[in-house]
Amino acid sequence: MSTVDFFTPIVDDPYTFGAVAAANALSDVYAMGGRPLTVLNIACFPQSGLPLWVLGEILAGGAAKVAEAGALVVGGHTVIDEEIKYGMAVTGLVHPGRITRNVGARPGDRLVLTKALGTGIVTTATKHERADAAVLEAAVASMCALNAAAAAVMAGYEIHACTDVTGFGLLGHAYEMASASGVRLHLKAAALPILPGARELAAGGELTGGCQRNRRYLEGRLVVAPGVAADLLEIALDPQTSGGLLAALPAVDAYRLIEELRASGIASAAVVGEVSAPADGTVVLD
Repeated sequence: MSTVDFFTPIVDDPYTFGAVAAANALSDVYAMGGRPLTVLNIACFPQSGLPLWVLGEILAGGAAKVAEAGALVVGGHTVIDEEIKYGMAVTGLVHPGRITRNVGARPGDRLVLTKALGTGIVTTATKHERADAAVLEAAVASMCALNAAAAAVMAGYEIHACTDVTGFGLLGHAYEMASASGVRLHLKAAALPILPGARELAAGGELTGGCQRNRRYLEGRLVVAPGVAADLLEIALDPQTSGGLLAALPAVDAYRLIEELRASGIASAAVVGEVSAPADGTVVLD
């Protein structure tokens, strides 16, 4: 399998940005049940105005995360660009009979999410100098965490469908799973794991442009119950960077999976909803 992802900086520290971008790029391989083997760097960097050591730190942060994943950086390409961008093209390995895709969720399945939500809201608030250092630190730790441990635990279960939660937010990626699987996904707002401070920041208006794009994308495809708090809806729409895995699996296994995930250090893992029979491809948040 091969995948690619890159984006502009979301944190000021170049080493941390490199690590987050690498974890994000590697995530697609874990979502498909594979393990990363080799990586090619993709970088854009201005010809003037910034010292070259900044690029070196970005690459070093990425390389450290790739080494943590047990993969190898085998090359890459850099172009001159006024705006910094960084990411990776990743090649991974998976048994053909064990590929997990965002297709195949079945009525009666439970939905498990492995990371807390709110990275976009927190990083936006940080740019506006409204997020406390501890709030940003928790978000950065989440973004830097590989989905490798979660994928390893999930390999021991019958996973019907899986996706990583990134730019389309939880609701957008849930819709893609529902539509592709021909089912309806019910998500419980009260069950969503949320990063420290993210809900308060959302309530205070620290929302991303991506939240609005995701809202427009889901128009006519999303049903929100009247009792859902506005800030919880925004968190469910929030674009995630290096977000967690969203998996659909038999109800009988879901809570045992949660126990194993938490025992593996994935404290935010939670059952966040279920799959039902109407074949309308919609998502319900209640």
